[in-house]
Amino acid sequence: MNYLITIIGPTAIGKTSLSITLAQHFGCDILSCDSRQFFKEMRIGTAVPTEDELQAAPHHFIQNKSIFESYSVGDFEQEAINKLDALFQKNNVQIMVGGSGLYVNAVLKGFDDFPEIDENVRKQINADFEQFGMGYLQQELQKSDPAYFQKLTAENPQTLQNPQRMKRFVEVCLGTGKPYSSFIGQKKNSRNFTPIVIGLEAERKVMYDRINQRVDLMLQEGLLAEVEHLYPHKALNALQTVGYRELFEYFDGIVTLDQAVENIKMNTRRFAKRQITWFKRTENAAWFDYKTDSTSIIEHIENQFIIHNS
Repeated sequence: MNYLITIIGPTAIGKTSLSITLAQHFGCDILSCDSRQFFKEMRIGTAVPTEDELQAAPHHFIQNKSIFESYSVGDFEQEAINKLDALFQKNNVQIMVGGSGLYVNAVLKGFDDFPEIDENVRKQINADFEQFGMGYLQQELQKSDPAYFQKLTAENPQTLQNPQRMKRFVEVCLGTGKPYSSFIGQKKNSRNFTPIVIGLEAERKVMYDRINQRVDLMLQEGLLAEVEHLYPHKALNALQTVGYRELFEYFDGIVTLDQAVENIKMNTRRFAKRQITWFKRTENAAWFDYKTDSTSIIEHIENQFIIHNS
């Protein structure tokens, strides 16, 4: 039986450190499913593992793409499953770690099967979005799939402000003439592994302090220069992320540097809250305080091996 140990939790909680400890214990590899650590141009602001950490265990999907490439969560799902198939030939235990809930779900559960959408539909939606903005997408989804719109309003309101996700919902509705939600849950994806999910958490104040410290450390390591170098490409989708957007506003002259830094900290804290909300819905996850000794976590994992093999 194959096992995929999956480490989840908010940003700056210590997932990387634990993943390396576990990889060394089980003699296996680590798959990153952090949707921004894929990009080689974004090192400091995405908290990519250090050279020492990368040397401590084999890592995959770290800085393996360019911000100029088109790379979707569906692409990642396929590549990650193929990589796991190869890695399980060598060791029936592997590790996945990251804070991008959608990418974690893609590997653990897979995606629903949606029909191909006519390119002309996509172009028209893009044109209407350029003219009318987010309001157009929200109104169209509310009209075409009111149940799903209400679900997002109640459970994931930030998604209603995400242009990429909203365009996708609307193009499926308009391109098929059916609600987006009608395609969810129709396809059953098979996986050749048993997931063992480990969540790391901390008290809110501790988590916020760790986030603030990490942002200060990123600035010391040269985040400002990294963002300045990327500034000419600020419209790229990969760069629409916390730590970059706020400093683009500084270079635009909209805010001072101090304000930009405070905005990074504030938006990262908000992001962490959303991560917790998302991950707390993960089925069969075992949650540990971030200071829990790794031997206790290893004991829990090895007990799961016994349970699933009995």
